[in-house]
Amino acid sequence: MRNRLPRPVYRLARRRFDGARRVARRNPGRGHVLPDFIVLGAAKSGTTSLYGGLIEHPLVVPCVTRDPHFSNTKEVHFFDYNFYRGVDWYRTHFPRERARVEFAQTHGAPFLTGEASPSYISHLWAPQRVRKTVPRVKLIAVLRDPIERAYSQFQMSRREGVEELESFDEAVAREEERLRPELDRMARDEWYNSWNFGCWSYLARSRYAEQVERWLALFPRAQFLFLKAEDLFTEPETVLAATYDFLGLPAHRPEKVRRLNAGEAYSGVSPETRASLTDYFRPHNERLYELIGIDFGWERDAQAALA
Repeated sequence: MRNRLPRPVYRLARRRFDGARRVARRNPGRGHVLPDFIVLGAAKSGTTSLYGGLIEHPLVVPCVTRDPHFSNTKEVHFFDYNFYRGVDWYRTHFPRERARVEFAQTHGAPFLTGEASPSYISHLWAPQRVRKTVPRVKLIAVLRDPIERAYSQFQMSRREGVEELESFDEAVAREEERLRPELDRMARDEWYNSWNFGCWSYLARSRYAEQVERWLALFPRAQFLFLKAEDLFTEPETVLAATYDFLGLPAHRPEKVRRLNAGEAYSGVSPETRASLTDYFRPHNERLYELIGIDFGWERDAQAALA
């Protein structure tokens, strides 16, 4: 039944239900742990595959999603869309503390748990919300060549019928005009969740430096693991090994690792558009490399592919 409710109606009904439970002191989140790690994003950068590899580790337990509008089991979206529900609601997505103790007694070590909501990294208010709720959580960001990420998002928006513009060039050209009122309202109102931003933020979500700066202003660099999506696509075992190590997990070789196609071809991006976007993203990429201390070399990769 709840799957048929429009999202605003469902959220209002759910907010009142959760509020009534708190007043009645019936707290469904009592006794549940909070996440040890969060995969922040970026969208269209392989976060689903990374999370799938993480939960194959014998010492990692997945989260359980409860919002019918996000059927993907990795995405809780607490720190953006569902923050109004409170931390007790968030806790219900993770195992009980008792289960962790019992697990440690049986296996000799406690399990880790976490979630992956790829819109967190670009959300204006998520960094301070995470800082307030789980200040010591480990943060993982998977970043993809910004042009490829932008075009992949455009293709998804077209498939889902939320992008009326047929041309990627036109969508990019009109993005600033379309999103300006959304960004202004998002900055003024922390409770406003912009549907249009989620659909049309092709360039905005690919400007990683400005997003990472917000997070690094609140968390130490050592709390982050930054991964190159293209490495995940071509060498998933190596990337997973590095991620396990970052989380303090013992080495593990998953039986099945989902390999993604690193050679995605986007014939719709003309050479002229690609050249223009390469120039556009160059200063943003250089700033990103400076912030995180890693040069992902996206421009060099593109030049090598064309050679």
